[in-house]
Amino acid sequence: MAKHKRKNKRSLIIILTALIIHITCCNILNINNYLKYNKLEEKSIKLNNDYKSLNKEYERLNKEKNLLNEKTNSYKNIDENINNLKKEVYSLSSKLEQTIVDKKTDKKIAYLTFDDGPYYNTYNVLDILKKNKVKATFFTIGYNKDICYDRKTESCKDMYKKIVYEGHTIANHTYTHAIFKGLYDSTSSFISDVKTQENLIKERTGVTTNIIRFPGGSATAKNLKQSIISELKNNGYGWVDWSASDGDGGNLTSQEVAWTNLKNTINEDIEVILFHDYNLITTSILDDVIKYLQDNNYIILPLFYESIKVNK
Repeated sequence: MAKHKRKNKRSLIIILTALIIHITCCNILNINNYLKYNKLEEKSIKLNNDYKSLNKEYERLNKEKNLLNEKTNSYKNIDENINNLKKEVYSLSSKLEQTIVDKKTDKKIAYLTFDDGPYYNTYNVLDILKKNKVKATFFTIGYNKDICYDRKTESCKDMYKKIVYEGHTIANHTYTHAIFKGLYDSTSSFISDVKTQENLIKERTGVTTNIIRFPGGSATAKNLKQSIISELKNNGYGWVDWSASDGDGGNLTSQEVAWTNLKNTINEDIEVILFHDYNLITTSILDDVIKYLQDNNYIILPLFYESIKVNK
């Protein structure tokens, strides 16, 4: 009987031990599973947060892409927009010219024109014009102009495009300006030089210019003048001299002389004023010139082919 009891007790101990071991193993397994679950949950939360961050970044980048696409499309149309705006300005300017001619207004027009550029100093001229919110006309040449004549370490090649993109009229002053070196040898030599400059302007700006100024003025062509004018007309060009100047194409010595020259020559209701964008005296008084003209009822405009001041 005692032996049977001992056997039962041993079996019970074995069962209890096995049960404890089982429970312990289950608990260990549950704890391990719990820890694994926690790690997975933490990883899931982290991945979810990463996803949200990536999604925000994607949305930001997508907005930037859309903005860039809009800017790209606007840049693609910039030439067309500039041309349309210029056409509108020219149309209004033409109407104003006629109103002035008919004496129906006390307003006047001044066409500021700059010859022989571009130069490095053209940057300063453009800055002054921009500050005063006025547009001008630049009669450009091309020979030896890739490097700025007045600053040999700088390039003036992109100046043609800058002139156009800032809303000014770019015009033709022949490619070489070689008054004493073959330009006026014949009508064909002159027209060839004009065409070379026309192509350069077209290549660098996309604009086909149709306004020219004779280097030295039309009188410099002497007995070839009428023949050249006829050929210019055949090629769709109008030409323009000037009616006022501060004398900066010659030996201009001071601001005082420049002012005297300018005021003595301004006497018309529609003026074409000759300047040179290399001249530092002209540049130094340009702010005051603009104010003087505006105070005297002049509206400052860029030249255009249909203007009555352009000979056709």
